[in-house]
Amino acid sequence: MSLNRRTLIAASAGVGLVPLAALAQNAPREETWEERWKRGLLEDFAGLRRYAAQNRDLKASGRKVDIVFMGDSITEGWREKRPAFFTSGRVCRGISGQTTPQMVLRMMADVVAHKPRFVHIMAGTNDIAGNTGPMTIEQSLDNIRVMATIAKANGIQVLLASVPPADKFPWRPGLQTTPLIRAINRGAQACAKEAKLIWVDYTPALADAEGAMKPGMAYDGVHPDVQGYAAMESVLAPLLKARKA
Repeated sequence: MSLNRRTLIAASAGVGLVPLAALAQNAPREETWEERWKRGLLEDFAGLRRYAAQNRDLKASGRKVDIVFMGDSITEGWREKRPAFFTSGRVCRGISGQTTPQMVLRMMADVVAHKPRFVHIMAGTNDIAGNTGPMTIEQSLDNIRVMATIAKANGIQVLLASVPPADKFPWRPGLQTTPLIRAINRGAQACAKEAKLIWVDYTPALADAEGAMKPGMAYDGVHPDVQGYAAMESVLAPLLKARKA
C-alpha cells in the first residue's frame, strides 16, 4: 500500500472518530433532583401550574368546597396516603418542597378562587430547611400572617396547623431542626391567638419527648405515614365535624 493511500485511510478513519467522541462528551445527562427543583423555581416559582387544570375543572363543576388544605409535601402526601379523608368538600393543594412565600402567591388561585368556608394552613418545614433560601422565623410568621389576612379578607376562616415534629431533615444533614420547629410553632400559636384563628396542634399526637416523630408515625422522620396521618386526623376531625366541614 502506498504512503498516500495509507494516509488517506487514516485520515478518513479519523474523520469518523471525532464526531463519536464529541457525541460521547456532549450526550445529555439526566437532571438531578436539585437541578430540576432550581429550574422549576425559575420557570414557575409559586407552582401555579401545578393545580391550574384541576382548579379550572373544580370551578367548572360547581362543586361546593368546604375546606382547602394549603401546604407542602406533608399536605400533599395526606391525600395520597389517606384519600378517604378527602371527601367531596375537602380539597388538597399541597406541593412538595414549598415554602411560605410560595404559598402566599398561591392563595388566590388555589384557595380563594374556590370560595371555601375554611382553609387549613400547615407551613414552615421547608422554610426551616431553606428550600428557597435562608429565612428567619419571623419572616415565616409574616408570610403565615399574610395568608391568614388574605383568607379572612375573603370570608374564609383559618385553621392554622403546627409544623409536624422532626429531629432531622434528610435533605439538610446537620441542621438542628427541633428547636427551630418549636420556635416557629410558638410563634404560629401566638399568631393564631392574636388574629383569632383556629389553632390545630398536631404535636402531642405525633412527637416524642425529644421532639422527634414517634416510632411508626413517619417513613423518614419527617413525612407522616398512614399511621401518622391517622393520628393527625384524630386531632382535626372533631374540629371539622363541629363546623360541618
